[in-house]
Amino acid sequence: MLKKIAIGLVPLALLLLYTCIACVIGYGIFIFINGAAELHRIISRVTQALLILSIYPAMCYLHISAKQVGFVRFRQFLKQMSGGIILGLCTLLPVLLLSYALDITVFDATKVWTPEKVLVKLLAAFALAVLISLLEEPMFRGILISAYLKRLGIAATIFISSFYYAILHFIKARTAISVRDVRLTDGFYLALEALQNLLKPEHLGALWALMMVGVFLAVMRTRLQLSLAWCIGCHAAWVWQIKMAHQLVSVNPHSDLIYLVSPYDGVIGPMVAMWLTLVVIAYFMYEKFFSK
Repeated sequence: MLKKIAIGLVPLALLLLYTCIACVIGYGIFIFINGAAELHRIISRVTQALLILSIYPAMCYLHISAKQVGFVRFRQFLKQMSGGIILGLCTLLPVLLLSYALDITVFDATKVWTPEKVLVKLLAAFALAVLISLLEEPMFRGILISAYLKRLGIAATIFISSFYYAILHFIKARTAISVRDVRLTDGFYLALEALQNLLKPEHLGALWALMMVGVFLAVMRTRLQLSLAWCIGCHAAWVWQIKMAHQLVSVNPHSDLIYLVSPYDGVIGPMVAMWLTLVVIAYFMYEKFFSK
């Protein structure tokens, strides 16, 4: 049992290690660019870069092949990714429309839209969404699941990969530091501030929602045994819709149901969390009682 707990904590240990390294590297970059970007953003980006760069060495160390991670040939990848995009649209769009129908979100009438502007926004948001999913999915639904599946079993693998995926979204600092006053230790204070951000009660709804996003995608990989392309497509579709929602609607502060969305981003929250929880429960009930 203790060995399994220790194995489960390895990603957290690596995250803390990379964050410490990023604090030192980020300090140097911050000085070099003369404070052109916020220190906390630099540290965050360097940490993400270190995590991404560690994917291939981790695959080699753990003797995990690209096939085990979930990669398929390019033509299959495009076809299956398209299926994932459709799945992502079908699973999140109804919640966004319901939020609008319940007057939780309202159309932002302050923005003027033209067909050209809408097209540019759609394409830019989609490109960014695909990039994000291409960076995150190999790590969370690829390496983590492949590394833990045989060592810890399906249930623990689903929970651990979903937990780390969720918490990484909240490890963010906000404090701005002037390049004139910055010290090497400031990066570590920012990292501590970012970790404390996890404990804020107002983020619990969004944390639950992101946990369920991770569970949904992990079930696709472990129970349905779908390729990583399906997860990338589904993830990209979700991110795409969220980013477009940020452009088109805003949260109605006078809504009696405002608690159903989180202040984290004004889109995800308890409503999304409850919906995905029901979808996952429905799948497991189907698998138990109807699947042969």
